[in-house]
Amino acid sequence: MPGIGVRTAAVLLTTVGDGSSFLTAAHLASYAGLAPATRQSGTSIHGEHAPRGGNRQLKRAMFLSAFAALHDPASRTYYDRCRARGRTHTQALLRLARHRISVLFAMLRDGTFYEPRPATTG
Repeated sequence: MPGIGVRTAAVLLTTVGDGSSFLTAAHLASYAGLAPATRQSGTSIHGEHAPRGGNRQLKRAMFLSAFAALHDPASRTYYDRCRARGRTHTQALLRLARHRISVLFAMLRDGTFYEPRPATTG
């Protein structure tokens, strides 16, 4: 996967393992602290924000790998699309990290290697 080197892969393997303890990619994202949370009290809802919890090592590894993957055309297209929708740099990187969690989960679940797909601009 672009942006994942030896150190990041080691962190992923030690924290996630083979991924069998997570039912879905959303569970893995929640464990990593990359799933958006809604602040809510009664009928007052205060939008989505990044949770402060989660596994800090995994969250940091995915955030840094997302930053390193900006040279990859598909990742860059996803990042640029988030920026075009009004997200800040950090918000777009967190969304890219969350997207990469889904790809990582699918790779672990299916036992496959990363296959780059052409960047789509839509």
